[in-house]
Amino acid sequence: MIKLNRVHHIAVICSDYVKSKNFYADILGFKIEKEFFRGERNSYKLDLSLNGLYTIELFSFPNPPKRTTRPEAAGLRHIAFETDDIEDCVSTLKANGINAEPLRVDEFTGRKFTFVFDPDNLPIEIYEK
Repeated sequence: MIKLNRVHHIAVICSDYVKSKNFYADILGFKIEKEFFRGERNSYKLDLSLNGLYTIELFSFPNPPKRTTRPEAAGLRHIAFETDDIEDCVSTLKANGINAEPLRVDEFTGRKFTFVFDPDNLPIEIYEK
């Protein structure tokens, strides 16, 4: 068995770079570490961190294909982020025009969680610590 240390990053391809950059940086609060424009690909790459940890690479490509199915398809189901206060988080999202699904309670941990969707409908879980 190999020894892995941690998740290094999550790569997300977006269809509208400006909207997605705003969503992840201005609304979710990720810090922009580096931003590159790759002219030969007509593509941006944005490195985002959360609490000092490199977390997301946001890519833009001209005309990327749409997701074919919802989260029950094989492959990545969703990404999840932890918050100390889910009600405050949901309130802030709502104030920024982002609707969260009704709060649920994890039957195994008793913790509250909800789902929101990024500008390309990537499912994002918000999970209370």
